[in-house]
Amino acid sequence: MTRNANTGVAEATRQDAREAERLREFLDATREGAVPALLAQARHRRADMLADPEGVLEALRATDRRLRPDWYVVDQLSYPVTLALHCLGRPYATFCPGHPSYVLSGPDAWFGVPYAWPDALRPDPSALAELSVAAQANDEAFTALFAAFAREHAPSRPAPGRAFALSSPHAVVHAYPELPWLPRPPHGPVRLFAGHMAAPAAALDAQWEARLKRLRGDARRVVLVALGTFLSARDDVLRTVVTGVLEGLKDTAVVVAAGERTGSLADLAGDRAVVVPSMPQQALLEHVDAMVHHGGGNSFTECLRAGVPALVLPFSSDQFSVAYDAQLSGAGVVRDPNTLASDDVPAALENLWAEVGPRLPGLSAAVRRRGPGWAAAELLAAMDRRGADG
Repeated sequence: MTRNANTGVAEATRQDAREAERLREFLDATREGAVPALLAQARHRRADMLADPEGVLEALRATDRRLRPDWYVVDQLSYPVTLALHCLGRPYATFCPGHPSYVLSGPDAWFGVPYAWPDALRPDPSALAELSVAAQANDEAFTALFAAFAREHAPSRPAPGRAFALSSPHAVVHAYPELPWLPRPPHGPVRLFAGHMAAPAAALDAQWEARLKRLRGDARRVVLVALGTFLSARDDVLRTVVTGVLEGLKDTAVVVAAGERTGSLADLAGDRAVVVPSMPQQALLEHVDAMVHHGGGNSFTECLRAGVPALVLPFSSDQFSVAYDAQLSGAGVVRDPNTLASDDVPAALENLWAEVGPRLPGLSAAVRRRGPGWAAAELLAAMDRRGADG
């Protein structure tokens, strides 16, 4: 429901020229630091997140007439869909795939501004002020667009209110654990913290079994490295991490998902390093000792589910909030990807194994007790109660 497309590795996805240019602008901004990356995302938000609202409204109206569903489940970031369902007056539940703060907790929370920062990344106050101004301007602009759209297309419906706060009044499902320090929105919908949304991990195929066996023959520990579908383009950071492991931890092997940059990192492959475009992350997590990731919600929760500690290198979006939670929960340690040197990597991983590992099992067990099946059952019950209440 947006113009930006991502079918697994963002750089490899067919985009129109403007979207490809925006992706390049974003990746360049991540090299400048946390706030420049977030400011770039703020600039791009209007084009990406409210693309063709009229077309979405008409498509959903036609779908609703044809199928007459009892209710819908909508991604919190699919703002045109949520706005359309609001205008149609159709009941829906919200699914929040990222950090829970994407569902705004109150008038002082701004979409695009992390709710908290990990110790390793503390932006300058003036830079944070600039980011807050940009986020507030987006908030006001989107809210005005939502209000004008609703007046035109659904004048009898209540005003949608603050755009980025628009979510289901009935139920919100978070693909995240219920951590006690998370910000709490006002009372209203049922909030379901699924812990994770990972399907049961498939068994590794013969090729991956052989790769792991070979790596274990030359190393006592194995580390996964993956920076997500967009940030695999940061091959400078991938090279720093892999070089740090190979040179500083002689008993450790590494598997790195390098996306479109696999060729540029091919020289790192060897007895203790596998460099591939992508990997079966969930299955591999059952067999490794640590992961280095970007603070994506899925990577965070999949590591929790598998009981694997993580070195978190956040670049953008909600990754700073996720990194803060990883640090505070004892599930990981955090470093700034733009200042990380290869010599820093061994100490960070040794610290991870010494300090974080013993604190992880309890949280991992709590996350495993929930999951998508639990969330589906609880969501059905919540929406049934909505129906019973009229």
